[in-house]
This record gives sequence, structure tokens and C-alpha cells, in this order.
Amino acid sequence: MESDVYIIALLIILIAFSEWLVTHTRARHMGTALLVILLGAVASNAGLLPSSSSIDEHVPVYDFIFNVVAPLSVFWLLLGVNLKDIRKAGMPIIALFLIGSAGTAIGVVITVHVLGIKDSIGPMYKALAGMLTGTYTGGSINFNALAIHYNAMENGVLFAGTVVADNIVTALWMVATLAIPVILTSATRKIKANEHADSSSIPGKEEEKENIGFDVLELSILLSLAFGVLFLSEWIRLVFFRWDLNIPVIIILTIIALILAQWKGISSLRMANGMGMFSVYLFLVVIGAHCDIVALIEAGHLGITLLLFASMIVIIHGIIIYSTTLLLGWDIRMASIASQANIGGGPTALAVAKSLGRNDLTLPAILIGSLGNAIGTFLGFWIAGVV
Repeated sequence: MESDVYIIALLIILIAFSEWLVTHTRARHMGTALLVILLGAVASNAGLLPSSSSIDEHVPVYDFIFNVVAPLSVFWLLLGVNLKDIRKAGMPIIALFLIGSAGTAIGVVITVHVLGIKDSIGPMYKALAGMLTGTYTGGSINFNALAIHYNAMENGVLFAGTVVADNIVTALWMVATLAIPVILTSATRKIKANEHADSSSIPGKEEEKENIGFDVLELSILLSLAFGVLFLSEWIRLVFFRWDLNIPVIIILTIIALILAQWKGISSLRMANGMGMFSVYLFLVVIGAHCDIVALIEAGHLGITLLLFASMIVIIHGIIIYSTTLLLGWDIRMASIASQANIGGGPTALAVAKSLGRNDLTLPAILIGSLGNAIGTFLGFWIAGVV
């Protein structure tokens, strides 16, 4: 296994290379967020990075990035949020998120029958349907909740294969949600919107270059605030948990970040946005690294079945949420953000919001992601019963 130092070095090199491609080549229209996912997947499948596909094998660096760096990115990016701007988002993004959740449920029911999952998977097909419904409504929390209830871990091959298929589909859908707004905007020839989308494909590049300036004091303040608030959020969650209130850490962290963001002395810290985006890119390149095609091939026919199952669910979800958005005449980027909150969770939805230039939707992205965590398990159990 590669050393932690090697893994960190290569992850940062991939981010730097992506930034160089965006700045100096025609890849600028793809954007850094999309490129880091693709490069992470290439590096992983080329054997340059560990994929961590096995349920018995964890990569400490990846665990740190998911458990610490991702929440820190949320904190830093939320420091630039003005609560007055949130009213602009309103109900549409919540409605799209709920439509996306319904799309996931519909996708599971249709796919179970079309692919004959009951015959190909066997008695565990209900558990599998519930797990994928949960994870594509909220996230891994819901996936694991359903898996524990149905003792899915006892079937190691099925569970591991589902994890691999889920990782691949999640990474591919992240790419899709970043690309679809640009493709659809170009297809409908909305020139003004397209110009905005093209410039936002490079996540706030102009703004970031203007606002970032290295300052040791400012760096120290942002780091101490971020780690301090993360620690405080975890401590508060433990207190709430003792009161039988299972409130996610990310919600507590979000509330504290928003309170701090309304103080001009904090919101004016220039390095917060740059640190937040770098952390997001680090998070996304690891998502790409989890796209382990080799492991799926090794799973044989079962792996292909699981990949088709997960893919069809997400495709049906996508057709429903994007079609609804087009019919209602809403911003297609909002659909990508809501969809990503379903499929990938709050932090990835925030990354999509920033990458597509919808800074006003960074907070709603986190909030609807948490809503998914809240309802995903219930929807998963319901669908497991329905199928």
C-alpha cells in the first residue's frame, strides 16, 4: 500500500495539473471540478492511487478527507454566504430535491422489474433496493442503515460489489451534473445564460484570483476557526445524541458558520473561498479515485448486474428531475445541484453549486443534502417493502 505522504502528494499534483489545464488549454470549459474527478479515476484505475473499494480496506488519507476536509470545505465556503441572498433560492430547489427523491424511488421500482433483480440477486434483492434508494436519496448514512437492518454485510460479495458499483455511478453522475447544464444551455441556444455558464465552468476563477492573498495571520485564523468549529460541532452532536436527538454534525457546523459569516470581520477574510475550493477539489479527486473499474470486472456477472441496476436508477432519476426543470423553465444548474444532493450528498452538491457559479445556492445545497439524510432511510424501507 502506498504511503500517506505519497497519496497526499499525488492528490495535490492532480489538482495542480487540473488547474493548469483549465488555465492554459481548451479544457478550460470543463472546469477544475470535472477534471479532478476524471484524473482521480484515471490515476486509481492505472494503479497510481488506491481505490479503497474493499469494505475491509480503508485508506486513512481518504477517511481524513471525507471526515475532516469535506466538512472544513463547507465551513470555509459558507463564510461568504449572506443570509439575505438565500431568499432568492426559495422553494424551487427544495421542490426539485423532492422530485429527485421521487425519481430515485420510481427508478428503483422500474429497474427491479426490468432487470429481473429478484431472480438475479435472490432473497437479498429487497435489501439492495432499499439500500440504493437510501443512498440515492440521502447518502452513505442511509445506505448503511438499511444494510445493517437487513444484515447485508453478511453477504460480503454482494455488499462489496454494491459499494463498488455505487462508487462508480456516483463519480460518473458527478461528472454528468457538471456537464449537463453546459450541454443543455448550448442546445437551447440561450446565449446570455451560456456565457455565464461558460465562465462559471471555471469555478469563480476571476473572483478567486482577485480575492486570494497569502497572509499568515489570516491563514491561522481560518484554520483555527475551522478546526475549532468542527470540534465544537462534534461535541454538540454528542450532547444532542444523549438527549435522543440525532442531529448531523454538518447541520451544526453550518449553523455556526452562518452565524460567523454575518460578522463582517469574518466574511471579509480573503483566503476563505480559496481554501474552501481547494478542499472541495481534494474531496472530489478522492471521489474519482473510488471509481474502481477493475474491482467491478473482478466481481464478474454480479458486478455488471449491480452496475446496471445502480446506473438505471440514477438515469431515471436524472430524466425525471431534468425534464421537470425544463418544463417549468427553471435554471438547469439548480437541477444539477438538487440531483447531486440526492445522489452524492450535501458536500458534493455544494461543490456543484460553486463550480456552476450558483454561489447563492451553496447553503441550500447543504440543507437539502441534510434533508436527504433525514428522509433517505424511511424512503429506503418503504421501497424495500413495495418491491
